[in-house]
Amino acid sequence: MDLSRTRAFAVHVFTATGAALALFALILATGGHWAAMFLCLGLALIVDGLDGPLARLCHVAEMLPRWSGERLDLVVDFATYVFVPAFAIAGSGLLPHAVALPAGVVICVSGALYFADRQMKTDDHFFRGFPAVWNVAAFYLYLLQPPSWLAAIAVFALAGMSFMPIRFVHPLRVERLRGLNMVLLVLWALFALVAVGADLRPGPHVTIVLSLIALYFFLIGLWPRSA
Repeated sequence: MDLSRTRAFAVHVFTATGAALALFALILATGGHWAAMFLCLGLALIVDGLDGPLARLCHVAEMLPRWSGERLDLVVDFATYVFVPAFAIAGSGLLPHAVALPAGVVICVSGALYFADRQMKTDDHFFRGFPAVWNVAAFYLYLLQPPSWLAAIAVFALAGMSFMPIRFVHPLRVERLRGLNMVLLVLWALFALVAVGADLRPGPHVTIVLSLIALYFFLIGLWPRSA
């Protein structure tokens, strides 16, 4: 294998490390180490954000047609975005006991169906429906600690929104307001790291900033396309 193909395969290995991070996150979750679990899921987000540009830089698809980077990415994303967060939400104690396991099942099933949707993105790179970012949803449940009935409603509502004609912004790929979106994404990452470092009890200032950024990213997808 020549250097170019070796470099291309290394990108696939880098993507696959997200699966290892999912395993670490799950092990930490079984021990109730929720902040450390979110740190692992956050590292997986960084891997997911970097592997695409690296793959294009190294011409991975052309160099290694045998391996599908798209399939690999979906496998890893399902583990980190859906499966581990489903476990964290079902086992959190934040939902009423009677609906905790059904909620986890709904997250896994709706997430699997969403990932199989060939039309999950619009032509202008918005996600069509809630993009199964259950890692982010779980993070906010642990951060905000809402009443259990409200947490349950939020979970089932988000699952239902996966199949609704509602657009959600992709901060890195949507052209409109991309500069602002990327700045807010970096700011969100920094404040989320502070929250994780504070064992998900960072105080009202950090929580308010994180909540406002989440609200912005939710509302920007609803903004009229002609705007």
